[in-house]
Amino acid sequence: QVQVVESGGGLVQAGGSLRLSCAASGRTFSNDAMGWFRQAPGKDREFVAAIHWSGGSTYYADSVKGRFTISRDNAKNTVYLQMNSLKPEDTAVYYCAVRGGVVITTTSYDYWGQGTQVTVSS
Repeated sequence: QVQVVESGGGLVQAGGSLRLSCAASGRTFSNDAMGWFRQAPGKDREFVAAIHWSGGSTYYADSVKGRFTISRDNAKNTVYLQMNSLKPEDTAVYYCAVRGGVVITTTSYDYWGQGTQVTVSS
């Protein structure tokens, strides 16, 4: 059974940085996509960034381009989300998700983590 576990959230001031980690386990990952999503109170869950395990292609929401970087460590089955120049509007619960196949930017992923809170104070 695939398990996805996020870590690294916390409280940071505007302009600061955080790095989120997403550890996936339960099978070998190759032709899979790993995505980061976030959900603020009262809002829908939205796409943030994604990466493909084998090819390494990356995708970003316009709202985070130039500030966030997604990367992977295949040996550790771990995906990272480096978040720089954080803004109060980045405050949300951040979720990691896995799906087999190509990267998509909708929430149609197969496996989800429990989420990690990111709070950016002004």
